[in-house]
Amino acid sequence: MNSNRLTFAIFGNTYQKKKSSSIKLILDHLNKRNANVAIDKDFYVYLKSEGYDIPCTTIIEGNDFKADFVISMGGDGTFLHAASRVGDKRIPIIGVNMGRLGFLADVGQEQVEEALDNIFTGNYEVENRSVLCAETDDTRLQHFPYALNEIAILKHDSSSMLAIHAHIDGMYLTTYQADGLIISTPTGSTGYALSVGGPILTPSSHSITMSAVAPHSLNIRPIVLSDESEITLEVESRSRNYLLAIDGRSESLCDTVRLRLRKADYPILVVKQKNHNFYGTLREKLMWGADTRQ
Repeated sequence: MNSNRLTFAIFGNTYQKKKSSSIKLILDHLNKRNANVAIDKDFYVYLKSEGYDIPCTTIIEGNDFKADFVISMGGDGTFLHAASRVGDKRIPIIGVNMGRLGFLADVGQEQVEEALDNIFTGNYEVENRSVLCAETDDTRLQHFPYALNEIAILKHDSSSMLAIHAHIDGMYLTTYQADGLIISTPTGSTGYALSVGGPILTPSSHSITMSAVAPHSLNIRPIVLSDESEITLEVESRSRNYLLAIDGRSESLCDTVRLRLRKADYPILVVKQKNHNFYGTLREKLMWGADTRQ
């Protein structure tokens, strides 16, 4: 690849038929800017099957790739997948929203050309988003231990609730009698954690939240911790197993497995347009403070 040209790696949602037409707009615009383009293999095969003529420099297979920017085409789920592929490469990610809500994928399809122009002119900002890491002795987690949104411990089926013994920095906190427990980053605070009553955190806050799912005791409330904390969890389950979900990717674990959660050694870099801010997104996406009586 020409080192003097920007390289864009593109990841996309392969389940949103007829919403991929924006890829032509993006590719045409990048071609005008003389940029290098690489496309994830699965997305490339999907686009070809839909009849799109997709010229590109490189096909991405696995996580071994280099780029100046990543473009995620889809919703927040696609963005999370792209972030997992980027890992610790510190490549800024641009989220193009092809879905309905989109906190991470906040560039609308009608804003794509403007957003790309801003990249080439330097008229953008990059936010560092903290990442959670799950450590266990179970080797099945070694290939995906990182979460940009949340790590959730959930009961595996319709069996009785879990008993989750939580320690913070070696000090006993409590035993959660609940259907589960969500440990969230600030980025994930507007996701699953919010639906169970967790607090909204600004992206720059150096915090982690712990929120119980359907707790047995009404005096159990979400707690906000420093992101320098190490969380240790031991789970008891009548079924002898539980579900560990890391940004939607799940694994069934035996309840003898101890979990250690901490902030990862690297952040995910998110490209934000200068005319966008977190508080405006709250008002727009969540109707924050809206009075429906007016």
